Order: sequence, then C-alpha cells, then structure tokens
Amino acid sequence: MKIVVAPDKFKGSLPATQVAAAIAAGLRAGLPGAEVITIPVADGGEGTVEAAVAAGFERVPVTAAGPTGDPVRASYARRGEVAVVELACVCGLARLPGGPSSPRAAPLTASSFGAGEVLRAALEAGARRIILGVGGSASTDGGAGLLQALGARVLDAGGEPVRTGGPALGGGGLRDVATLDLSGLHPGLRAAEVILAADVDNPLTGPDGAAEVYGPQKGASPAEVALLDEGLRRWTAVVAAATGTDWSRAPGAGAAGGVGFAALAVLGATRRPGVELVLDLAGFEDALDGADLVITGEGSLDTQSLAGKAPVGVARAAARRGIPVVAVAGRSTLTEAELAAAGITAAYPLSDLEPDLDRSRAEAARLLRQVGQMIARDRLAEAVTKPGARA
Repeated sequence: MKIVVAPDKFKGSLPATQVAAAIAAGLRAGLPGAEVITIPVADGGEGTVEAAVAAGFERVPVTAAGPTGDPVRASYARRGEVAVVELACVCGLARLPGGPSSPRAAPLTASSFGAGEVLRAALEAGARRIILGVGGSASTDGGAGLLQALGARVLDAGGEPVRTGGPALGGGGLRDVATLDLSGLHPGLRAAEVILAADVDNPLTGPDGAAEVYGPQKGASPAEVALLDEGLRRWTAVVAAATGTDWSRAPGAGAAGGVGFAALAVLGATRRPGVELVLDLAGFEDALDGADLVITGEGSLDTQSLAGKAPVGVARAAARRGIPVVAVAGRSTLTEAELAAAGITAAYPLSDLEPDLDRSRAEAARLLRQVGQMIARDRLAEAVTKPGARA
C-alpha cells in the first residue's frame, strides 16, 4: 500500500511538517509494509515557506519590518530563480506585539512594508519568478506598505510621503493619499513574474471587501472598519490614476488587507489558489502515482475549509486521479455530506480522542500518531472485506 500524507498546519499546535510526521509514524506502526510519503502543504498563508522548504527549496533568512515596524527575523524560500515569499511570516497577525498568544492589534497602523522588503531581497538575489503568499496579514493598508518597500512613493496633497508610524503607511492614513509615484519601483520587477497565492476572492472595498470582512478579525472596531474602507476607496482612485486601470473589484484584490490589490494592479501579478501553487512546488502529482490513499487535514475542518483551504485543494487533486481521501483535524464541524462534496470520505477529529481543547493542542503529536494507527487499522479492515484491495 502507498499512502500520501499531505496535511496543512494545526494552527496553535503543530506546523505541517510535524503533523505529517506524526500521522506517518502511526501509519507505519499499524502498516509496517506500507510506503508512506509525507508532503506538508499550505494555502499561501502561514506555513507556505515551510512547505516550500520541505519540498526542497533553500531557506533564506531576512530581517524585515514586522507589522508595526519593529524588525523581525523572517525568511523566504528559493530554488534557482524561483522564490516563495510569505507575508504571514514577516508581517502577519502572529508578528504583532504580544506574540501569537496575545497579539496587540493595530488595525489602523499595521503595514505590509515588511513583505515588500522580503520581496525586494528575493529580487536582489536574482529571483525571476516570485510566488507571493498573502494569507494571515495583520494590516488593511491596500498593499501601500508593500509598494513603499519596493520603491514607490505614496504622497499627500503637499507632495510629502504619507506615514502612520514607522517607515510605512498603515490603513488609517490612506484617506490622506493624493498621488502614487511609481518611477522608483524596483527595476527587478520589470523582468520578474509575480504570482499571487491567495485562497480568497474578495474585492478590495464594499460589504464583501477587505475592511468589512477581515477588519474585525484584525481588531478593527465598526468605526475603524468604516474609516479603513473609506481609505481603501481613496487608495483605489489614486492607484487607478497611476496605472490607468481600476483593479479594486478583481477577485483576490481584498486578500491580505489589499496586498492582493497592489500585487495585481501595480506588480502585474497573476492570481492562483495558494494550495495549487504549493502542490505544484511539492511535486504532488508525481507523488500520487500508484497511491492507494491520501490523508490531508488541518486544525479545524469547517465551512471556511470549503472555500479553497488546503485540505479541499488536496482532495480535489486526488479526486482527479480517483484516489480516496480521508482527513485528520483537531476538530471537524462539517457534515458527512459536506465532507463528501469536498471529496473527503471520512474525517478523524482529535476531539473524538481528547475533548479538552487545550490538552488536545498540547498532546497533538501523540494524538496524531494514534489517529494514524486508527487509519491503518481501518485500511486493514477494508482490505479484509474487499478482496483485491491492497493493504
């Protein structure tokens, strides 16, 4: 039997590499003769660089600005002229002051500047194809900070650079923007292909836009959401005047607080679902050759998972080859019908083994090994009841 283990991270507990390793250990204990291949995955957000490194890319350390301007140690992944830049690892929510456990939100001042610094470092190292993963951002700045780090000048009516603290502009200052000067944009962008890895298709503004939908998740009050959306509308007009095209309604423009908009409108990026890009980088299609089962998963299987998250992307890829898929999760709120519609035949939530959430997170590796053994046991039972099935 050949089994491909391709999970995303279990947020707040284990990275995807450790999730995959724990499941694989359980499988090997229950099916000693099985061939088990681990392929950690991500959807463009947190863990995308880790997934690329697991696929054979080199990790390149970079010091860049966190969401509120303080320097942080981050990295991108590189293989030849291809670079993978992950916004979350430099200026994502987990990089806010206070850390992942108790972040202090900064909805009006947080900036995407650091992601632009990492992208610039990749360009200067010779990257000519850049995959920009944008999930998990702390800012709603329309990508203005990203562009500033790449050499653009964001100016007020007096011709002075607009800032809201630190080196860059946060979403709270977008209402003051009058012009965008792109003459100093990094020259490496002219020869580079930028691919936007995003799993959301929201536009930039309006009721389904970056501020309204995601602002509250970043700590914005209703009044701050209104201010941010007003600023993004102003930013839309300024960018359209500079580029000649309004990209604000394009699917994915609202990704990462509008970084998607800046990438599409100014960097000429093309958009693809993040998990598809990661699966391509990892050689997932080749790994499926001869596979009897695929195991995927993430910390929480819920309705958000159905909107293009990693497990559904994995399941769809496996379904094209007629390979059954089961999912492992910290918890699952999906019905059997919803799982089936996503191409997943069964779910194994850790909450069935350990209902206490804190304990489940703390003991996730042990529980995942146990689930791996359960899946192995179920496969053996299936082989007994279905003559011809491989075990």
